[in-house]
Amino acid sequence: MQRSIAFFDFDGTITTRDTFLEIIRYTKGELRFAAGFALMSPWIAAMKLKLISNSDAKQRVMRHFFGGTPVDQFRQQCEDFVHRKLPNLIRPGALRQIDEYRKQGAEIVVVSASPEFVVAPWCNLHQLSCIGTRLEVKDGLITGNIEGKNCYGPEKVARIQERFDVGLFGEIHAYGDSSGDKAMLDMATTAHYKPFR
Repeated sequence: MQRSIAFFDFDGTITTRDTFLEIIRYTKGELRFAAGFALMSPWIAAMKLKLISNSDAKQRVMRHFFGGTPVDQFRQQCEDFVHRKLPNLIRPGALRQIDEYRKQGAEIVVVSASPEFVVAPWCNLHQLSCIGTRLEVKDGLITGNIEGKNCYGPEKVARIQERFDVGLFGEIHAYGDSSGDKAMLDMATTAHYKPFR
């Protein structure tokens, strides 16, 4: 029997919203969220115009909202978010598909551009492997910088290949909903684009 592996993007594929934005809203409240993004709007516009990278824009947002936050505090906030807020953002169809792969004995991996601190607690609850953007921590504090590269676009494939020898799998499924998932979808034997609408 062929071994199979399934890679799922998280934000917009498993969830209905971007969890990076939602963790900011959850931890900072609506007013600080809105005020912060008003300040960040020139950088967001520059990213959309491809004048700066997705990674640069994300780091500016991270530094603004979370720079200097104790990592233990941020980790606890992410755990609380996963238990209190995230269940309402999960697409039922995605959970059904994950359960189906589990019954088949497939390896299941969530691959996300959102910080691993946000995604990993949900993956742990569902006994799934997690690959996400790593955040830099110095002296017990979140710096707001990304450690390595943003787990987006071709970096998703690079991070997958760090963890898995995909050549050992006869079936490679990938699920995504945006251009940031294209490289991961292209490496699959079966690609699923926006399957859980």
